[in-house]
Amino acid sequence: MELFVDAAYGTLIKHGEELPGDMVNVIRLEDCTIVVMADGLGSGVKANILATLTSKIAGTMLKEGADIYETVDTIANTLPVCKVRNIAYSTFTLIKVYDNGQAYIAEYDNPPIFVIRNGKSMDIKKNEIVVNGKIIRESNILLEENDIITIVSDGVVHAGLGNILNFGWQWKDVETYLKKRSLNNLSSQEITKDLLETCGELYNFKPGDDTTTVCIKVRKPCFVNMFTGPPANREFDSIVIKEFINSNGKKIICGGTAANIAERELKRKLKVNLNFSDKEVPPTAAMEGIDLITEGVLTLNKTVEKMKKYTDEIRENSHYDLELKGTDGVSSLLKILIEECTHLNLWVGKAVNPAHQNPNFPIDLSIKLKLVQELCSLMEKLGKNVHINYV
Repeated sequence: MELFVDAAYGTLIKHGEELPGDMVNVIRLEDCTIVVMADGLGSGVKANILATLTSKIAGTMLKEGADIYETVDTIANTLPVCKVRNIAYSTFTLIKVYDNGQAYIAEYDNPPIFVIRNGKSMDIKKNEIVVNGKIIRESNILLEENDIITIVSDGVVHAGLGNILNFGWQWKDVETYLKKRSLNNLSSQEITKDLLETCGELYNFKPGDDTTTVCIKVRKPCFVNMFTGPPANREFDSIVIKEFINSNGKKIICGGTAANIAERELKRKLKVNLNFSDKEVPPTAAMEGIDLITEGVLTLNKTVEKMKKYTDEIRENSHYDLELKGTDGVSSLLKILIEECTHLNLWVGKAVNPAHQNPNFPIDLSIKLKLVQELCSLMEKLGKNVHINYV
């Protein structure tokens, strides 16, 4: 069974520094996903350079098919040497997960990874190898649906050290926390956010070290198909609707014109929901075989605004609460896209709507297309696979 690797990460920068000394590199290939987390020596600019070089070199070499020996040797011979300590030092964790669940893991001096299955921690066999004088712990594991791998930098296991906790938030404490949170069926983004917020509180919001979390959740692909805007040529209406309705996964229609096309071509009744749960969001509609029907430009605009705040929050580790429990069109659309979707397929009509813009403008300046492009960019930042069919 083909699986989807849902990866998310975030960093709390050491208090008083402007640049993180930890770096994460996620590379998605056709049949696998590569994740590298590097922790540079010290903090600030030097640590940032060391971690950036390590994560980029490792990610690029693994992408091109190099093995761990070549990768580590290249890293060791490439990193600049610290004049004070006379060492070029960056710890790292490398994970390569194939779509069939096979995973290869290599760890060098970072805290051990956490592997959670069904709320229990898995004890995986690790073999020690020596590469260029460095002891690397490598392991292979077959992951199953809903398995969670979490990588942390030492800033996580030191959280609260000498402040709230005498000896910091130790590895076993983090393990217990992750096991409990995994039972709530959270997304990788939510687990990452939760763990970083807890670390921030333990540090009294003044991190004593760069604190990074990477969460990898293996899940079944969930396809979501969205149709928005009428095709440029009306003769294509029936073809687009046929492709859309026969596609695998959930079906979403955004826009009154697109909904009317579906009603006409499918000969199914469109029922508008007149119960406004949010007066600022246009009403939704219902049709047999369609999971969600919303208004077009206004709903998409509000969806993009909220998703942008959400992705900024993940990157900046702020506290923007994304409401996904509402029944309005925006909340319903966000819930499907963020919590359920792994693969987003869009059918985007290129007919110009004079109600939205000056029809003399080039089509790529239309409000509709700009919103769709921004939505796709945000979804890709969240690690989703996106494909657009312009019609």
